[in-house]
Amino acid sequence: MKLPKMKFTAAGDMLIQRVISTEYEGFEPISAYIKRGDARFFNFESIIYREGIWGNQFNGGSYHNSDIRTLKIAAEYGFNMMSFANNHTFDWGYGGLLSTLDALKNTDFVHAGVGMNLDEAAAPAYLETPTGRVALISMASSIAGAAAMAGRQSRRIPGRPGVNALRTNNYIEVTKEQFDVLREIAETSGINDSVAISRAEGYVSLNPDTTLVELGYLAKFRLGDKTKYHSKLNERDMTRLERAIYEARSQADYILVSIHGHEVTGNAKENPAEFLKEFAHRAIDMGAHAVLGHGPHLLRPLEIYRNRPIFYSLGDFMLHNESVTFAPEDMYEKYGLTSDDPLCDIYRKRSRDYTVGLLTDPRMMESVIPYFEMEDGELTHLELFPIELGFGEPRYRLGNPRPCTDRGIIERLAEMSRDYGTEISINDQGIGIVKLK
Repeated sequence: MKLPKMKFTAAGDMLIQRVISTEYEGFEPISAYIKRGDARFFNFESIIYREGIWGNQFNGGSYHNSDIRTLKIAAEYGFNMMSFANNHTFDWGYGGLLSTLDALKNTDFVHAGVGMNLDEAAAPAYLETPTGRVALISMASSIAGAAAMAGRQSRRIPGRPGVNALRTNNYIEVTKEQFDVLREIAETSGINDSVAISRAEGYVSLNPDTTLVELGYLAKFRLGDKTKYHSKLNERDMTRLERAIYEARSQADYILVSIHGHEVTGNAKENPAEFLKEFAHRAIDMGAHAVLGHGPHLLRPLEIYRNRPIFYSLGDFMLHNESVTFAPEDMYEKYGLTSDDPLCDIYRKRSRDYTVGLLTDPRMMESVIPYFEMEDGELTHLELFPIELGFGEPRYRLGNPRPCTDRGIIERLAEMSRDYGTEISINDQGIGIVKLK
């Protein structure tokens, strides 16, 4: 059966902490562009806060908390699909997660990636449009601690609310000489003594592998030919993704996979981790029609794989990173302060008096909104609308998306995407046009 022609728009991280006016200059053209799509996706980089919930011990960098009216703002931009499976889902523990799920019940947003148990978090969510049905599956490799991952229910016990997490198995490959030194350090330092006791008591699995050295729970080193850090996809998580895509193929015309991943290759934030590239390719091999990446707060390369788009990161759609108005005592203590101090002093100390951080880097304030068309499962058109978030404005005012006429955003994306075989030109309106083969 031939699949219908459908249109899609997408945005990256909407880190909204202020209840903004949608009458600001630039809102209308942004909204009009987003509404060109039948399916219109964004990542909600926050939770809906309600009084009485407490901060989690771990957070995604800050304790994000949004007013319920921010969901109405997102709807006014035109979005109809979303995920909030990311490293801020658990900033306020189960209270924040449940508050957000509850708030979404009173909206028309289709959302995936977070649920009352792992099966619910992993399940596809479906958007009905006049032209066709779209499935959304969401995962996150960057989460605020292992406890943020949802758990499956057993025959007797309910599952655990949380995120549909994408885990990795990490180790460092080392040479024979390095391996021998590390093994000696492990044996003479006693770092593994408590692990050995737990292993003897059955709480930790046996390790018969003689090519592996562990330094407690800190790191694993595997004998090899070179020195290199490896992150391998967790195959149980990939099997869960495959099952979700398999189910979606019988329920929808098109399948979108969202992934929130900060992880890098090398020392450039623009370079996605190798496992994220493998994840994206395998998702499309399984049947996904597009992979929508976000997380590192800046643009990453665009790849066309099997004539389907992979956005390794769509950057920021909105960035109110220092407009948080309250935080738990833990965050004050982290910077040598107490809640008797003004909250702004947290950000002043973290940014070294506003000289470092996301808001000092123009790359974090530049992004694109892709618009793409697909017919019978094939990509037929892809363009990129550049936006900027007001770099250089006062911190309490910056962060809202506006159209950008500077060709530099598309040129930078084109340059980083070239190694992925992607060619991007710029038309007379400053829109990036992706060449399809």
